[in-house]
Amino acid sequence: MSTVPKNPPPLPAGMDNPWYDYAPYPKRPKLNWPRNARVAFYVVLHLEYYELLPPEGIVKDSRFTGEFGTYHPDYRTWTQREYGNRTGIFRVLDVLDRYQIRAGVAVNAMAAERYPFLMEQFRKRNYEIIGHGVSANRMISSKMSEAEEKAEIATSIVAIEKATGSAPRGWLGQEYGESQRTPQLLAEAGLDYVLDWPNDDQPYAMHVGDDRKFVSLPNQPEWDDVQQLWLRRINTTRYPDIVGDAFELLHHEGGQVFNLSIHPWLMGMAHRIKYLDEALRRVERFGNVWQATPGDVARHYRETMMG
Repeated sequence: MSTVPKNPPPLPAGMDNPWYDYAPYPKRPKLNWPRNARVAFYVVLHLEYYELLPPEGIVKDSRFTGEFGTYHPDYRTWTQREYGNRTGIFRVLDVLDRYQIRAGVAVNAMAAERYPFLMEQFRKRNYEIIGHGVSANRMISSKMSEAEEKAEIATSIVAIEKATGSAPRGWLGQEYGESQRTPQLLAEAGLDYVLDWPNDDQPYAMHVGDDRKFVSLPNQPEWDDVQQLWLRRINTTRYPDIVGDAFELLHHEGGQVFNLSIHPWLMGMAHRIKYLDEALRRVERFGNVWQATPGDVARHYRETMMG
């Protein structure tokens, strides 16, 4: 089956996809945050479930091959990831509580079903729950048929609604995975925003048809703990400065978004958690910051910039 979207809008000059316009930063209208904040800041926490015996034929991120190769069951790699949901998550929550941060949590369908205790911890803190696919092993890709992709999205939404009582408003694809039709399918499923497109420091409208107000939110992998510390092998001691330097510039520019992605299996380790605390301590030094959830930012942008 073709991977081209149904009735895609025409491509504007210079673009290779139909989902958004090229909008050079100096020519955009001024973006204002509530209480005239200089920058909007949200944390995206990841609650993920790695399948011990994933089905054949799935597409997964090849960068996460275990040190001893790719085989199943791989108890060593599987339990290392599980560490985050048993132990690391509670260290991360303690740090977020210390700085009174209300986070968004990207939750796999299988994680929502398997970790009711953690889902209750998020509910008590009034965290936002974000759709995040079925499992951490499965990426959406153009190898999927449209029906398969719709089923993947629906499974995620239903699992979160069952676990929390309400459907998610936003989506983060596992490993940013999408097909060429994903934004349209997400909008058709009733979602308001997506975190898969790290091409801006501000939200922007996506063209999904039918006058739907669908938004792409900033989600920079540059400040993702796994990208920095696991894949690029940047020394953990540099983490607070990388986070702090980026936040400082965006705060200076004004009207921007700073996002911080956290994986408890990595950042929740005993030797790393202090560096998350140091990074947030540096962020806390700045005044005039709107600490929000991704859904808050998407709602504000839809109401103030999309009519």
